[in-house]
Amino acid sequence: MMNYRYLLKLVSLSISVLFMSQILLSQEGLPVKEVKGLAVGEQAPKFEAKDKDGLTYVLKDELKNGPVVLIFYRGQWCPVCNRHLSNIQDSLKYIYEKGATVIAVSPEKPELLKKTEEKTGITITLLHDDGYKIADAFDVTFAPSTKQKVVYNTWLGADLKDAHSDESQRLPVPATFIINTDGIISWRQFDTDYHNRSTVAEIVNHLN
Repeated sequence: MMNYRYLLKLVSLSISVLFMSQILLSQEGLPVKEVKGLAVGEQAPKFEAKDKDGLTYVLKDELKNGPVVLIFYRGQWCPVCNRHLSNIQDSLKYIYEKGATVIAVSPEKPELLKKTEEKTGITITLLHDDGYKIADAFDVTFAPSTKQKVVYNTWLGADLKDAHSDESQRLPVPATFIINTDGIISWRQFDTDYHNRSTVAEIVNHLN
């Protein structure tokens, strides 16, 4: 018969290996097709983050003033993101007329948020997602393929290792969530095809 203590060590070792593999997977990130995003009806995670000027944005406080439209974007290097944010800016007044505010979150460092402002003319609050905490909480974080990283870093000048708070080079699925004043996600646009983005018309139509 197998020694009881030996069996206990095997079980303990198996648990440790499983735990370490989960840590490594969380650090490396999921393939984009496995990322699902939080669903409509779920409670939105309450978060705090720094803007480009180092000021702290607190979601819980902002929800006291009305719904919040949360947009995840990849970075100032992404032409599709820049076009999307420019389109949002062009019709921002229609969202404001509904009593909502808009924020956009990226894993890029604060100095690069300023570049996004310059390229898009956006006037909304841009937030630095330090350590992918916000993207992880909303289940939108993924790991680009090796080929994608070459394209982003070489052709588009993303420099993901230096632009983010760590060297994992993870990114958020570009997604939009409407969070109502109760902190519940009332609508979302989520598509792992980065070409597909929310429109102002869709956002306005889903703001109560």
